[in-house]
Amino acid sequence: MASRYIANTPREQQAMLGTIGVAAIDDLLVRVPSKARLARPLAIGPAVAESDLIRELRALAARNADADSHVCFLGAGAYDHYVPSPINHLISRGEFFTAYTPYQPEASQGTLRTIYEYQTMIADLTGMDVANASLYDGASSLAEAVLMAMAVTERAEVVLARGVNPLYRRVVAAYCDGPGIRLRETASPDGVVDLDGARKLVGGKTAALVVQSPNFYGCLEDIGAAAGIAHAAGALLVIVSDPVNLGVLEAPGRLGADIVIGEGQGLGVPLSFGGPYLGVFAAKQALVRRMPGRLVGATVDRDGRRGFVLTLQTREQHIRRAKATSNICTNVALCALMATIYMATLGKEGLVRVGELSAAKAHYAAERLSQVPGVSLRFGGPFFKEFTLRLPKPPERVVARLLKQRILAGVALKSLDRQLGDCLLVAVTEKRTRAEIDAFAEALGRAVA
Repeated sequence: MASRYIANTPREQQAMLGTIGVAAIDDLLVRVPSKARLARPLAIGPAVAESDLIRELRALAARNADADSHVCFLGAGAYDHYVPSPINHLISRGEFFTAYTPYQPEASQGTLRTIYEYQTMIADLTGMDVANASLYDGASSLAEAVLMAMAVTERAEVVLARGVNPLYRRVVAAYCDGPGIRLRETASPDGVVDLDGARKLVGGKTAALVVQSPNFYGCLEDIGAAAGIAHAAGALLVIVSDPVNLGVLEAPGRLGADIVIGEGQGLGVPLSFGGPYLGVFAAKQALVRRMPGRLVGATVDRDGRRGFVLTLQTREQHIRRAKATSNICTNVALCALMATIYMATLGKEGLVRVGELSAAKAHYAAERLSQVPGVSLRFGGPFFKEFTLRLPKPPERVVARLLKQRILAGVALKSLDRQLGDCLLVAVTEKRTRAEIDAFAEALGRAVA
């Protein structure tokens, strides 16, 4: 086990260097090219008082464009939903904030209980039989679902709809490179998967068909039709879903999905400049022993009292590596706790209300923005809270211009999908007001005029 001792004196440092066989710290850097090394001292000023340091740090932080200081229409997998105040209050309790993996159930009943409640709510929301104790994020959840489908079907080919988040597809490609899983892509020419094209690609070698709904462009997919295509070939259907939307949209599990994954950030987890986030993973009961990560279950002790334990831990940290379902050893349980408090605080009616408000405001925004001369909706199909606009000027320039007006206008798609280089992806949540949307439309009109 690594020592926690840190050498402070020159003699102690020299002794440690001698132990590892070098004469000086610079000898440890010989493999770093000289041109990559800083040839001058760090530009760090003299020590200052704590109050002055805090003032300086606040000034630096104020230079960030965040969702508190700007009006946020960003989406593409991370959304500016409202975070109820009880979340920060409860997760800051020491029992949760400092807790780690609940290896000892007798000392971890509170943590295990919250994870169990999280699993129950996610299973109910997705319409699946069982959910795990969460993964790191939506992208890694999808990659794990693909590996799981390969293990279940013993096939080595996966078909992904082009409407799946391109960042997720990159992570899947990285995961699949080692085991040699072949990835095939079915087109989405009108914003949704080409079902005839998918039917031609999905066959006897296909482990899974992967579809996202609402997809990356914001459009709603026909999950039932996708399920028919996958199951006819003996493949699994993996659905990428935003759980916040499932307060209004039909649960994928009731439409034929075998595995449902998603990014749970919208369930009370702040944007936090990109993470940490929450990987949702749910599946049918028949697949439970192939699921990655771990599951918490309810039981009773010898006195008949209800208790909670880690029921399944089919990961390499607990069993032989060759038998493991996943190399992911942990999860972001604190983010799962945020989601649990969020869902418990809002309840079913609250989730429905969030979805209804987001959808209504998104459609108002789409109508208002597409009235700007030269601006139009890229796709004509139904969408939920996110949509793709075609602009008459380069979207990245428009985004930069609106940023100066404290509007985070959306995601310019050129860097993610070159075929949509003239498009802007816009997301609207329940937080946005009519005045903010109107101001966005007016600013967009000036920017493209």
